[in-house]
Amino acid sequence: MKDGNLEGLEQTVLECAPNTTTSRSTGDGEEVLFVIAGQGELQLDGGECHRLEPETGVNLGPGQQYALRNDGSDPLRTVCVQIRGAAPQRADATAALARTVVRRLADQEAQNATTDRQFRIVADPSTGLRSATHFVGYVPTTRAPDHFHTYDEVIYVLEGEGAFHAGGVSRPISAGSCIELPARTVHCLENTGRDVMRLVAVFRPPGSPAAAYYPDGTPAYPGTPLLAI
Repeated sequence: MKDGNLEGLEQTVLECAPNTTTSRSTGDGEEVLFVIAGQGELQLDGGECHRLEPETGVNLGPGQQYALRNDGSDPLRTVCVQIRGAAPQRADATAALARTVVRRLADQEAQNATTDRQFRIVADPSTGLRSATHFVGYVPTTRAPDHFHTYDEVIYVLEGEGAFHAGGVSRPISAGSCIELPARTVHCLENTGRDVMRLVAVFRPPGSPAAAYYPDGTPAYPGTPLLAI
């Protein structure tokens, strides 16, 4: 099921039935996955295998072949984002870092963003994902002011309910909703439920999920660089 195709970012929900295997290729771009349900295994390039479980992230490079095998009794479901036009490999310290194929969300440190929001990084250039940042965000019930980012982003709502406001239009969102957010779109993702909303997202070019700006260009979070005029 294809859910979004912002230029260079193609978001899909992949489902692998029990006792089946799905084979795929990353093609000429990078690719990330986040397991939202089920158990299984990732076999990479016909060799090394990695265990998959809910809240597991996968980080794959260009030209890789992989297989998802569901060895459980329930569907194995992942949110997959293909990142086209990935940054070429460079001979600098960041590009030389080995790619961390699998990371579990529970092992990652929570970091702060605007209006009591938090996030955990699943993959970024420090883990070998050269062209994007992959993260899980936590949205409290406090509404953030309207703001924008300088990156293109695709978002999948993991749990919670709320509203997405942009361009004078609001639409309801809930678990399973997908959002495409082009760079510099003034918006607000509002949590209207009683509990924290969670989402998984990918944006390019890579950076910090906390980097946001108010409509007048003022940084919305300490440490966010000033916009070039």
